[in-house]
Amino acid sequence: MPFPARIVPLFAAMAFAFHANAQESPTQRAEVSAAASKLDAKIVAWRRNFHAHPELSNREERTSAKVAEHLRALGLQPKIMAGHGVVAIIAGGKPGPKIALRADMDALPVTEQTGLPFASKATSTYRGENVGVMHACGHDAHTGILMGVAEALVAMRKDLPGSVMLIFQPAEEGAPPPEEGGASLMLKEGLFKDFKPEAVFGLHVFSSVQAGQIAVRQGPLMAASDRFSIKVTGRQTHGSAPWNGIDPIVAAADMIGTAQTIVSRRTNIAKLPAVVTFGAIKGGIRYNIIPDDVEMVGTIRTFDPKMRQQVFADLRNVAEHTAAAHGATAQTDIYEKDGNPPTVNDPALTARMLPSLQAVVGKDNVYEPPLQMGSEDFSLYALEVPSMFFFVGSTSKGIDPATAPSNHSPKFLLDESSLDIGFRALMEVTLDYLHGENG
Repeated sequence: MPFPARIVPLFAAMAFAFHANAQESPTQRAEVSAAASKLDAKIVAWRRNFHAHPELSNREERTSAKVAEHLRALGLQPKIMAGHGVVAIIAGGKPGPKIALRADMDALPVTEQTGLPFASKATSTYRGENVGVMHACGHDAHTGILMGVAEALVAMRKDLPGSVMLIFQPAEEGAPPPEEGGASLMLKEGLFKDFKPEAVFGLHVFSSVQAGQIAVRQGPLMAASDRFSIKVTGRQTHGSAPWNGIDPIVAAADMIGTAQTIVSRRTNIAKLPAVVTFGAIKGGIRYNIIPDDVEMVGTIRTFDPKMRQQVFADLRNVAEHTAAAHGATAQTDIYEKDGNPPTVNDPALTARMLPSLQAVVGKDNVYEPPLQMGSEDFSLYALEVPSMFFFVGSTSKGIDPATAPSNHSPKFLLDESSLDIGFRALMEVTLDYLHGENG
């Protein structure tokens, strides 16, 4: 996926000013505190319900139905997009700006190991294999938070200046090939055709951040993500006589090792970080048979467009020549059109909304995180309009976020106080922007 030229200059300087006002923390809106007290139990219940019934990307049928039912009960007219996406607009009673708020809804092919009373027992099929399904990334929290925000904003609609688009998005984790999905399909189907927001806001609960804190960064925040597959083809033979065939397993193992030099020896990581990771390898079926072929899949993470293309070229080169050295062949596919560009927060918008986040948790509990190698298809909305994406701490106090089970772990454990903070933060940002504050 090519990166528009307008975002490239943002990568030239990595030191962005992050001004923590020397004055006391801004004050949280009274209406936000009142709404949070009223809706906290509901948001927790919604999140637990979704957690117990997770659905994989492009399979969010139950979740979508629950969200749409809730929005209709509020008097809104939800529209279904991109398979199971749900979109609704809250029109305020006064003229004002247009903004959008986004939450993702899909879960992961992970078997839960948290021991929670509402832990998932769901199973499904992924890449032809039976898998457990778990909200191991916190999208259940995001969905519950935005449902609460919807209810709170509808309750104050007559005094609301402007309009708010609610985006409940499917398939953020990526539609299973060859399907389309996620933000790219939402936009392709005309998400912003009739309602073009001035700004889009999103949040993510994050295990690397302590509960009670919020992390946000001007400019680049999260990496670009690209998926690749490499098929190594040799020649089948009996395991007792490898000289009678061409062993694709040995070639693949050599390829994985050599590919590590792409980042460690060929990429200038003093400029910006990069990652090449092999996530799965599959070849053979029996202990004493060398198979015909091996398939490997993985991910590439970068921040710079030129570096991204160079890593692509280096990976193809390593695959082709390492395979040839073993007498095998390699077919490398990098799915550029399915990749996510870097998530880039609009610097001016982020600086403007910083006091809104500080009003929720206090000035000292909002900080600038390092660049994150994780990826988000929220980045596609950020290519359309100025956007801000921030992290809400989800690891309980007393537990070191550096060693806590990470997002995507089968032991990922959400401190539910993050639901309240996420709700308050999204409400504060929304109301401050609509009322023209911090501008």
